[in-house]
Amino acid sequence: MTSNPAEQRAHKLAQLATEDWDLLVIGGGISGAGVLREAARLGWRALLIEQHDFAWGTSSRSSKLVHGGLRYLKEGQVGMTLHSVRERQRLMREAPELIEPQSFLFADCTGRKPGRRLFQLGLTIYDMMAGHSSRVYYDAEGVRMMAPGLAPPGLKGATVFMDAKTDDARLVWRVLAEAEAAGGLALNYLAARAPVLDGGQVRGMTVEDAASGVSHTIKARAVINATGVWADQLRGKLGGKPLLRPLRGSHLMVPFWRLPVAQAISLMHPHDGRPVFFYPWEGATLIGTTDLDHHADPNREASITGEEVAYLLAAVNDQFPGLDLGPADVAACYAGVRPVVDEGGGDPSSAGRDHVVLDEAGMVTLTGGKLTTFRLMAQDALALAAPHAGKPFQRSDAAIFAPASAINPRWPAAVRHRLAARYGARAAQCSEGATKDELETIPGTHTLWLELKIAATEAVVHLDDLLLRRTRLGILLPRGGLDHEARIRSLCQPALGWDDARWQAELARYREIIAAHYSLPVPADIPDWHAYLRP
Repeated sequence: MTSNPAEQRAHKLAQLATEDWDLLVIGGGISGAGVLREAARLGWRALLIEQHDFAWGTSSRSSKLVHGGLRYLKEGQVGMTLHSVRERQRLMREAPELIEPQSFLFADCTGRKPGRRLFQLGLTIYDMMAGHSSRVYYDAEGVRMMAPGLAPPGLKGATVFMDAKTDDARLVWRVLAEAEAAGGLALNYLAARAPVLDGGQVRGMTVEDAASGVSHTIKARAVINATGVWADQLRGKLGGKPLLRPLRGSHLMVPFWRLPVAQAISLMHPHDGRPVFFYPWEGATLIGTTDLDHHADPNREASITGEEVAYLLAAVNDQFPGLDLGPADVAACYAGVRPVVDEGGGDPSSAGRDHVVLDEAGMVTLTGGKLTTFRLMAQDALALAAPHAGKPFQRSDAAIFAPASAINPRWPAAVRHRLAARYGARAAQCSEGATKDELETIPGTHTLWLELKIAATEAVVHLDDLLLRRTRLGILLPRGGLDHEARIRSLCQPALGWDDARWQAELARYREIIAAHYSLPVPADIPDWHAYLRP
């Protein structure tokens, strides 16, 4: 098969009607990718389709944390926290380069909740779930040495504990790559339009190719709806009542030199007591997150509001009073929408984050949940789909990821670590023949120039696929990373097979996306962040 993404895609499209599918998975985020991986492991003939790009929705716009959900303990969600902690530990063992430990510092301040004693109690339970202790308490002097400039009002000390972080879009791609290596098939830009019914039961989907407009009928014994925040739209075609409460989480990216933190700083926002954090990620500092009801069309990319910008800046400046971080310091921003199952309303931050699996007329819907528990979620969905597929199903603790392949030992350790994280078992093949220049990092990021060259072979249909999800330059650098457009073009255009007219059209499209959804609102729409330092 050629490395040209367009020709790869045409080859896959040709298989849609000719294959005898046991399972059709709809949705190319982490949930759908997990389902495809588990189904392929079982030897099912499984196909995944995604209406946009892989990880286009929530799974590339998360907070990038693989965590156990410490804050959910106070909501009484002990079971979900236990599963999350154990899955976090599992992922760190299986893919240690991609899912990395991240220390968190939580300041202990006079008069601020939850207070040292209650917080330590929660961490004790958290550590017991993980099977080891990671928490350490430092007095105020120790905190000032660990985080110079950190001085929230009433600082007495801080607790430091461990969680984990990842590149969420690359995690999805790694899981999809494992699924395809095991015999699964994944196609992006293929939208489900209508269910194919047989005796009142769903036995496939009519789909439309976004690139050509051509429709295809896919027949499958079982169908799993893993479309996240879009799940109710697909359920509605079968008369299902709405189940989800879409919640928007927005984030800011600032250059690391402007907010140089050695560990994550976690806090309860002084305005409303919500958890907020900021931490080093991919050569920048990520600030997040908000938690607001999102009423816009999910097919339109979510965008941060001016109020959210001010709210997040206030959280940082409360912890570092001398920093005076403002909108002019923000390199990029992004917003994602979480598919939260919550029909009761109330405080968004108190809404449950557990997942739901249900069977409606033969279509199994998997929605809600957390990135960390995607493997368990996938197995729950397959257990329900197995009778429809006519396949046996048994839960398994088999590895999700194959070990990373050995990379040129003469290359720097940081380069080998990075390639292993992003490409796993394919790392050696993907990096073969790389030049010294290609192993250098792009300024302001940890991204290697080589990653762009590799990304151009990874099912890229549009330029935003390349710069926002296969690599993360669009959310790490100002102007979507296009200050480097000339070199990006020289590395990627040949592998993409685009002529000059196509490149220019894609460039114009990408600029519009960056301006509309990854850049700050106009200054007049951003309130003074000082207003968010008071309740």
